[in-house]
Amino acid sequence: MELSLLLEYGWVLLILILLEGLLSADNALVLAIMAKHLPEEQQKKAINIGLLMAFIFRIGAIFIISFLFHVWWIQAIGAAYLIFIALKHLLKKDHGGKEKPGKSYRATVAQIALADIAFAVDSILAAVALVIALPGTPMVDIGGMDGAQFIVIIIGAIAGLIVIRFAAGFFVKVLTERPSLETAAMLLVGWVGVKLLMHTLAHPALHIIPHDFVEGPIWNTIFWSVMLLIALGGWFLSGKKKQK
Repeated sequence: MELSLLLEYGWVLLILILLEGLLSADNALVLAIMAKHLPEEQQKKAINIGLLMAFIFRIGAIFIISFLFHVWWIQAIGAAYLIFIALKHLLKKDHGGKEKPGKSYRATVAQIALADIAFAVDSILAAVALVIALPGTPMVDIGGMDGAQFIVIIIGAIAGLIVIRFAAGFFVKVLTERPSLETAAMLLVGWVGVKLLMHTLAHPALHIIPHDFVEGPIWNTIFWSVMLLIALGGWFLSGKKKQK
């Protein structure tokens, strides 16, 4: 591969890794909420297995990328579910009562995998849109696209999952130390659901709202500003759990 072509691919790969890292931050918070109820020794394991299952899906999805342009309902289900669990938590009457037992370990793993699959659809479409414009290389085609383009997308997907893995662990730790922060966290989960809903409405198969708006600076500024306000408000209004 020529040096100029190598530099062009390297630059796009760097942008893609940064993009995946940014997209993964809110995903990690949702997964942390899902794993928080498990015993400490099972939390990391559940997140790891759930992400591994989701990674296998992402690789397979790249091979059927043309099909993904029509699978808007995966994002719709993900958006509806996130908004549902946020509202269910915020509207329940017994905030101060005894906490109900959470889902089983296997159910949590499946829940984490399914949630990341919903996030993955938009992530993969964004990655393909970014990479597909790169010039072709002598490499053998993989999954209906240039081999070098395929490898760049795979590296970007791995980078995103690594960010989710470590960020989710951090969020679990914070939520354990500050239980009262969970209400703010649930508000963030609902807001992430709204984001996924916006992307669903802008999906090429629906195109109810312009895709350029969802990917543009106005919506992104609104989304991250609200995320920041909820996070800061929740942090300053919550306190650390008292040590026995």
